[in-house]
Amino acid sequence: MAKITFITSDNETITVEGTSGSVMELAVQHGIHGIDGDCGGVCSCATCHVHVAQEHMHKTGAANEIERDMLELDDDADEYSRLACQLQLDEALDNIVLRVAK
Repeated sequence: MAKITFITSDNETITVEGTSGSVMELAVQHGIHGIDGDCGGVCSCATCHVHVAQEHMHKTGAANEIERDMLELDDDADEYSRLACQLQLDEALDNIVLRVAK
């Protein structure tokens, strides 16, 4: 089980727990504002863009090439950007903090 904390664009902090699937799926299940997942998790829309807390980047690693290509289309992307659909829930993500992109 992994405990994931989301900080929304309204600065609301929401912590949820999940055991399997993607972080995007977990966020959608819990109605996290700003995480839409319009493409269903196939890395083709960037509506699940999050910024990983700098101190937690080691838990996610860097975006892969396809993910980076999607993020390049978003003006809000930075070196801490990831698509939540590409982050699979596992123990390594436990207690991670993700800021939902605007």
